Amino acid sequence: MSYDAFKVVHLTGVVIFLGNIIVTGIWKVMADRTEDPRIIAYAQRLVTITDWTFTAGGVVLIVVGAYGMVFTAGLDPRQSWLALGQSLFVASGVIWIAILIPTQIIQARQTRAFAAGGPIPDTYWRHSRRWVIWGTIATLLPFANLYVMVFKP
Repeated sequence: MSYDAFKVVHLTGVVIFLGNIIVTGIWKVMADRTEDPRIIAYAQRLVTITDWTFTAGGVVLIVVGAYGMVFTAGLDPRQSWLALGQSLFVASGVIWIAILIPTQIIQARQTRAFAAGGPIPDTYWRHSRRWVIWGTIATLLPFANLYVMVFKP
């Protein structure tokens, strides 16, 4: 593949990835604000589905496109701006893997228990706050990465 073809793959992944993490975050927060167990359970189910489909799919496209461009152009992936970009990407991934995905799994189990309209346990709200705080951090890191990739400081 050519450099430009890898760039299309990479940018498609970036759009899918960033679009999903932003929309999913807003969608979940808005669902939680309703305090309606059925809406929250439905939103939580779709957060899981969209994360596996679009966030994970976007990650694959980002990585394939990025390394394809690096190797096609003969760049050194240890170059400062590329190393910084990779570090930001990995840091965001670590937050997702270590904190956000386990939190989503717990919340998905909890929502199945109250999906029919039962009471929402206090632990759900604690996990929800955790998800919002760490999700915000994990979303800001890719935006910092976007800056690094565009301006190459």
